[in-house]
Amino acid sequence: MRHSRTSAFASARSPAPTGAGGGLLPARELAAAWFLIVLIAVPAWVLTIGQARDMGVAPGTMGMALPLFLLLWVTMTAAMMLPSMAPVALTWVRGIGRRSSGRRRTVRTAEFVGGYLLVWTAFGLLAYAALALTGGLVDDRPAAGRWIGAAAFLLAGLYQLGPLKNVCLRHCRDPMSHLVRYAGFRQPVRDLRVGVHHGAYCVGCCAGLMVVLIPLGVMNVAAMAGLAVVVFVEKLWSRGRLLARGVGVAFLVLAVLALFQDWLLPGLRGTMPMTGGM
Repeated sequence: MRHSRTSAFASARSPAPTGAGGGLLPARELAAAWFLIVLIAVPAWVLTIGQARDMGVAPGTMGMALPLFLLLWVTMTAAMMLPSMAPVALTWVRGIGRRSSGRRRTVRTAEFVGGYLLVWTAFGLLAYAALALTGGLVDDRPAAGRWIGAAAFLLAGLYQLGPLKNVCLRHCRDPMSHLVRYAGFRQPVRDLRVGVHHGAYCVGCCAGLMVVLIPLGVMNVAAMAGLAVVVFVEKLWSRGRLLARGVGVAFLVLAVLALFQDWLLPGLRGTMPMTGGM
């Protein structure tokens, strides 16, 4: 009963920003929006690839200070996550455009984007700490790399098959119901809250995948591209949940192989130039 009242209140107060017929966006606007996504994602990938070629693949943080790491992390996040989160983001921003104009529209859009990136930046702090720890261990005891890599693949595999991944993936695969919920958020900074809320689910959906960047290398372009494809297909393909489980099983297999195959762990060995392979 309480849920019914909440939903009714949200709908009456501010309807979700959907297109005609209940779709996320009309076909013409959807095409234009995806063109804009490409214009943003391509430069992010270009910057990421350029930096990766300069730095190569090495254990840990590769000597990066925290501010530089977070800058690269946010750029990498934009490159990898933008296509998969586009349906929700574009629809919400379109709703902002319908209800606001001028400076207010810009502020609200910045709040939404800022909230999303804030969550990924916070996750970047955890990633930096994990990379600093594992990098230090590998520098002191190179043989520990195999065990660190196996543990990372094991953790990623178990997470992919676990309940938290399922909950977060269900959120990301069903944006319409959550747009209705977001419409019920109250001011102030409603759009910031929406960005944080959706970003938190996005991090929860992708956390296991990002863990494998420890053994594969945080600046490994091939690994980033592969994970970006997995994220996109998981969220938007009709059988995305099946893919998520398949990837989880693959990670568990890699956890066993990592103990015997060093080539699976480029991110836990010495510095190597980027040549397009993992």
